[in-house]
Amino acid sequence: MDLGLKDKVAVCAAASKGIGKAVAQVFAREGAKLAICARGPEALGETARSIENETGAPVFAKTCDVSDAAAIKEFIAETAEKFGRIDTLFVNAGGPKPGTFDELDDEAFQAAVDLNLMSTVRLIRETLPHMPKAGGSIVILTSISVKQPIAGLLLSNTVRLGVVGLAKTLANELGPRGIRVNVVGPGFVDTERSRSLLARRAKQRGETEEKIRAEQAGKAALGRIGETVEVGNLVAFLASDAASYITGTTIMVDGGLYAGSL
Repeated sequence: MDLGLKDKVAVCAAASKGIGKAVAQVFAREGAKLAICARGPEALGETARSIENETGAPVFAKTCDVSDAAAIKEFIAETAEKFGRIDTLFVNAGGPKPGTFDELDDEAFQAAVDLNLMSTVRLIRETLPHMPKAGGSIVILTSISVKQPIAGLLLSNTVRLGVVGLAKTLANELGPRGIRVNVVGPGFVDTERSRSLLARRAKQRGETEEKIRAEQAGKAALGRIGETVEVGNLVAFLASDAASYITGTTIMVDGGLYAGSL
């Protein structure tokens, strides 16, 4: 299916690895022009080169910590200067530190807010002036935790719900301008972070990582852990004109892990 993303300008945050990288790869394969950022310059540069070599898509890469307001402002400004506009924004950031209420202090809560909520606010704020008058799309990555809290991930369970509230409100505010805002909530996907969480759980329970991984996979209706490209495919669809009447939604990509009916 041709999503009509050829020559569109797509900004992908936290795109050097994991889901962010997969999203950037899908956009590039669809013919989009890319601007990507991440904290680590080495991994970011390697990702940019691999995408350019694989797809031929132009890639602007800049080191940027999305918890830093000034860094976001600079990244978006340079992207707009290079490409002239921004058609779609993929909002992404690393997950906040794991822990229970007794383990987390005010500093940890503030860091989670800056990383996941304020980065979303700032990326959108800086991008909006560069979106065409005809409209654009914003897709925000959160987690299944916005529907189904995850034990041991108190910060994610708390802060990401604020992101959903922001997204739903912005969908209403920006709809008259033709800008759509949607949220994607992955379940358990094979990333470096998910593997580290499995390792932490295995250590806490005194069991092998293999056993914990198999247990986690078995919780999903499809009986397996997801792949990053499966999230990337949904993000690209939501960013495209093929999803032109979809806004204000939160869609799970979880293999049926979410247990609720709504």
